Amino acid sequence: MTVHTPPQALVVMDRDSYRAHFDESRLERLGHLVALADPVWADELDSPAVRARLATVEVLVTSWGAPPLTRQRLDTAPALRAVFHAAGSVRSLVTDEVWRRGIQVSTAADANAVPVAEYTLAAIIFAGKKVPFIAADPDRAYRGWSHHHGHGDLSNYRRTIGVVGFSRIGRRVVDLIGCLDSARCLVADPYADPAEVTLAGGTLVELAELLPHSDILTLHAPELPSTYRMIGAAELALLPDHATVINTARGSLVDPAALAAECRSGRLYAILDVTDPEPLPVDAALRGSPNVMVSPHLAGSLGTEIHRLTDHTLDELARWTGGEPLHAEVTPDAFTLHA
Repeated sequence: MTVHTPPQALVVMDRDSYRAHFDESRLERLGHLVALADPVWADELDSPAVRARLATVEVLVTSWGAPPLTRQRLDTAPALRAVFHAAGSVRSLVTDEVWRRGIQVSTAADANAVPVAEYTLAAIIFAGKKVPFIAADPDRAYRGWSHHHGHGDLSNYRRTIGVVGFSRIGRRVVDLIGCLDSARCLVADPYADPAEVTLAGGTLVELAELLPHSDILTLHAPELPSTYRMIGAAELALLPDHATVINTARGSLVDPAALAAECRSGRLYAILDVTDPEPLPVDAALRGSPNVMVSPHLAGSLGTEIHRLTDHTLDELARWTGGEPLHAEVTPDAFTLHA
């Protein structure tokens, strides 16, 4: 009988992330899948003690706070074969050197998409009724429904929702929109398969066609040079009066000055979980507008939601140690198109 030696592994993330990811039971499960030594966890890769561990490490389990895997750092980890990222984007972690060395990369982005999509659905429903903006005005909030004029049609019936980006999160949002009575979902994404969009419940159109029909515009595109400021003054001008812009993706997708001008004029509304810059400076034009709600990047996994990411990562690690194909592998080609 062949006895397989478990691969040496190191957990790399900041201290708060390590505490959030690994309770006793999940750390125990990790120990059953891989070999752990001292130190089990590190928040850097450059100290002598960590470099000594890296000499034999075959697996890194990473999350928020992990430093970039540069050539110099990878030189100290000649046995490294796989990186399992227990968070979303690997863009700040993975370098070209990772791909050059043939190191496999997996991400928990699919698991992290769940709470972002849930937050987005809640934002869509609140946007239909203009809840955040009416609630922020005590004169309107406490004088009864008859005083809620001036915000357009306060309804979630037969609304048109424009989804920009048929990404992991965008797909989930399109699916969740199906719970709204008679809602129409338009999707703009140059890389999306029309059949897949249709199957999810949306209709694939060009961005220029989507914007004039969208009562609510929700953004789920990756942060790439080609998506920088993709929603600017010209695009915002195409939205109908009283439309709401929701951004749970990246702040760089939207021109903040143009959005602030539209919201301050009273024509448009915005629910922003991400901004550019983040956090917003105290004198930012988007601050203080009654037509803008800003939350401090809350849509992604927080609290016990982080355990979903850990479990996803441990499941993926179990597949890898068992010689099975990964379900959430990041490839060099996919890396160029996703956040």
